[in-house]
Amino acid sequence: MSAGRLIAVVGPSGVGKDSVMAGLVAAWPALRLQRRVITRAPDLGGEDYEAVTPARFDQMVAEGAFCVHWGAHTLRYGIPVDALDQVRAGHVCLANFSRGALHEAAQVFPALTVLNLMATPETLAARLAARGRETPEVIAARLAQAGKALPPGLDVVTIGNDGALTETVARAHAALQPVRA
Repeated sequence: MSAGRLIAVVGPSGVGKDSVMAGLVAAWPALRLQRRVITRAPDLGGEDYEAVTPARFDQMVAEGAFCVHWGAHTLRYGIPVDALDQVRAGHVCLANFSRGALHEAAQVFPALTVLNLMATPETLAARLAARGRETPEVIAARLAQAGKALPPGLDVVTIGNDGALTETVARAHAALQPVRA
């Protein structure tokens, strides 16, 4: 079996992380999509996640349920320890991540690749408004964070996602696929 790794998908809010991830999973059958735990109300659309209360999240942290967890935009996010188990077993896992949690992820996972998705501010603003989850003030705050830098020293693949989703997925898939002998 080949060496496992985590592909941490990052980028500003509205860049299309969930859409690109779904496309990658469809194009790469061996890829395992990791479901996050979030202190967000259930059924808000976007990614498939486990919704929990802040109290339950704290309990899960205390129980060691997460290999990495963080807070962002008034919410808390956790990657279950199953992701680390899968990577250690040789699988390639894909997870929606925070740029602010990448340093911790690099310490936890034996192999980590960052898929850094980018888009213009105009594209981001339009997508955030279209999804209807945030107020104009929250959208402005998220756009202000869009240019946040990545920690140095990581294995990073940067892909633009302003155009057709199929093209973005194809470029990301080609850049992330292991080299075949």
